Amino acid sequence: MTERWGSPLPALKLDRLSEREKKNLIVNLVKIQNDGTVEVDLTKDSPVTSELLELHPLDGIPSTVDYITTDYNKSIPKLKIALLVVGTRGDVQPFLAVARRLQEYGHHVRLATHSNFRGFVKSAGVDFYPLGGDPRVLAGYMARNKGLIPSSPGEISIQRKQIKAIIESLLPACTEPDPITGEPFRAQAIIANPPAYGHAHVAEALGVPLHIFFTMPWTPTYAFPHPLARVPQSAGYWLSYILVDLLIWWGIRGHINDFRKNKLKLPPIAYFSTYHGSISHLPTGYMWSPHVVPKPTDWGPLVDVVGYCFLNLGSKYQPPEEFVKWIQKGAPPIYIGFGSMPLEDSNKTTEIILEALKNTGQRGIIDRGWGDLGTYSKLPDNVFLLVDCPHDWLFPQCSAVVHHGGAGTTATGLKAGCPTTIVPFFGDQFFWGERIYHKGLGPAPIPISQLNIESLSEAIRFMLQPENNEDGVGTADAHTAPSCHCQHLL
Repeated sequence: MTERWGSPLPALKLDRLSEREKKNLIVNLVKIQNDGTVEVDLTKDSPVTSELLELHPLDGIPSTVDYITTDYNKSIPKLKIALLVVGTRGDVQPFLAVARRLQEYGHHVRLATHSNFRGFVKSAGVDFYPLGGDPRVLAGYMARNKGLIPSSPGEISIQRKQIKAIIESLLPACTEPDPITGEPFRAQAIIANPPAYGHAHVAEALGVPLHIFFTMPWTPTYAFPHPLARVPQSAGYWLSYILVDLLIWWGIRGHINDFRKNKLKLPPIAYFSTYHGSISHLPTGYMWSPHVVPKPTDWGPLVDVVGYCFLNLGSKYQPPEEFVKWIQKGAPPIYIGFGSMPLEDSNKTTEIILEALKNTGQRGIIDRGWGDLGTYSKLPDNVFLLVDCPHDWLFPQCSAVVHHGGAGTTATGLKAGCPTTIVPFFGDQFFWGERIYHKGLGPAPIPISQLNIESLSEAIRFMLQPENNEDGVGTADAHTAPSCHCQHLL
């Protein structure tokens, strides 16, 4: 592979400022909203704004990348590859699909994620290594704070403990023997999602290539703002990625520099000196359909939109006989579930769902999930309480789906051709809700704080209109990912 590099990053006056001065200047541009997003205000006259806007997104990034195209299995050595994944089951599942594909090519793959998912990973035939952090605690933190930014001193403590545990587990995940079999392992390549914050530093210490994969946009672009940001002026879309990176960096830099010094034996770093904290200079694959979000023209050759990565769990699923009989005895039901999202009042949310189904005369499947939906109410005969079922088997049985807007759940709903209502809790769920709405694949998203009997009833009626089934969902081509998700490891 050959690369041709553009001009170097321009020298920033910011580099001559202290960290406190940098923080004061840049934080002046942003305001944390109640929903956890970052509002970027470009109307303020700030030297930081002008300097950051002068940075071109492709500066310092290869302008072209030429790949050697030969027989794949003959040209690529068999590697030991560590996948570092932080998040909920919906975050882990597409990486498990990538892991299995890499194993088909003969690589030795280890998927490192939270201990909660040990059985899930092992059942797919992939080696597992435990990462720190508890996804239930992380999901609860995100739900309470509506995103990444802590809302109180107590929340800061929770966030710091979780992040520290994650970061400190990354090096062992790439270098330690299998904790059960004792088989040696040392990663020769790393694949990670951005919330595994220490990925680039471990790759630097080990001298191995790193490839980022993610289910939400994280690379700066002028096409749309960062999913965690609100930017009224399109000129600030690209800047929003820098500012979100900075806010995250200021929250984790102490842990990162301690990790570099004490564990990796590397010198400490400052964000602006080499753009650490961002993934802009790393090969990146985004796991969604280009028909839903096309690749922006300013992302350059190091970034791919590779398609959805499905695990196809439904192919081996054997549903309970009681469930099959319930499905067959009536019209296709509405699926309603919020996956790993915690609920402040699951009983109230269940009552909203039951009343909306009654108002619209629909049968419904309630997915209990981590929020314990449906467990404290007596359910009518037209509603089935589901504990665990692969969405790729379930959604084709349904007339429409209502869910939290996780990228994987959204993808599976589109693949099944289901009109979709997204009830976002935090993070990129708002982004996917807006995408579904603007693509004509469902009604406007309903934030969980605005979910009530009327709003859910209206959404169900909207989804069941014939024109929405025929015109909107007919355009949803949820492509599975081709083998290109391996090419940047060359």
